[in-house]
Order: sequence, then C-alpha cells, then structure tokens
Amino acid sequence: MAATSAVRRVGLESIVRSHPDFQLAGSFGSAASLFSFSHGTELDVIVIDSDSIPDLFHEPMSDAAIVLLTAVSDARSISRLLRNRVRAILSRESDPDDVISAIYAAQDGLVLLSAPAAESLAAVYDDRALEVETGSSEQITSRETDVLRMLAEGLVNKDIATRLGISEHTVKFHISSILDKLGASTRTEAVALGIRRGLIPI
Repeated sequence: MAATSAVRRVGLESIVRSHPDFQLAGSFGSAASLFSFSHGTELDVIVIDSDSIPDLFHEPMSDAAIVLLTAVSDARSISRLLRNRVRAILSRESDPDDVISAIYAAQDGLVLLSAPAAESLAAVYDDRALEVETGSSEQITSRETDVLRMLAEGLVNKDIATRLGISEHTVKFHISSILDKLGASTRTEAVALGIRRGLIPI
C-alpha cells in the first residue's frame, strides 16, 4: 500500500493488519515506490491513497487489482483509472469496513465505486440514452444465476461463498445486483421472479 501522508498511511496499515484474511506486504510513501516493489512481488491487491492520477501511470502497472482512496471524482479520470486495473474508488472519509469491502471486491474481480464516483460516470449519459437503456432489463450473469439458484435451495451467504470459492462480501454484491436487475426487494421475491423467468429450473 502507499500514501503520501504518514497519518493516512498508518491508518491504512492498521485497517489491513487488523483483518485476519489480509497480509501487508509493504508500505510506501509514493505510488512509484510501491509499483517498483510490486514488480518483484506477487500481490493480489494494492491500496493507494492519492489525488495525483498521473503518478499512477508513470510506471508500468502491476497485475494486482488497485483500491484507490482519492478526492478525484471527474468521469474522465475515473474511466481512465478503471481501464488501468483500478477496481475500487473510495473517498478518504470511507469507513474501515468500506475499505475492507473494497479490497475483497477487487480481489474477486468486482468493481466498487463511491457514490460521487458512480454519479460522475452516470452523468455522462443524457436522458435519451438512459431511456433507451431502460427499455430492456439488464441481463443476469452466469455467476449471478448460480447464486440465485443457490438462494432457491435455501443456502445462506456463507454456504454460497464456500460452494463458489468466493468471499461472503462478494456474495452480498452478487445478491444486491440480482435484486436490482430483477426489480425484487427480497431474496424470496427474487427467487419467485427467477422461477417465472426460467432462470431457476423447477
């Protein structure tokens, strides 16, 4: 992980070290130092606290997913970050639990954005584009279908996570996406809609 502010760096170190699933491989005062270190070390996730977007691209990017805490929220920068292995963008005011969730999400190949970052990206679409998009429902992915079918079996998040080999945080993200795509307010309603749409065999 890297943060130019010593105070922020200590805070992030504390968050990572306090969680039993994470191991802190190194802590640095700049993104450049972190990337240099990462080239010789196998890392799953990199956590960076920075507002200097160009600094993130001076060195060849590591294969690790990046969690970024930043004040940057303009759509162009966010799009560029997402194209360069940044998988989570949070504000510096994020709770430790949010940082932990972002690390899990990045590790599992998901993208997590703070509300300002997501709203900035959404703002690039005009009303006409949104109207066209809402004409057809968003497709459920194959992984979400797996989760939906396990919900129909009555499995809880922990059991679903074990069966799929993912974290419980990721299961929660999938369930939230399923509810949103199906327009359901509860798991039971989602299962009923899934059966009606042929997503769940009966």
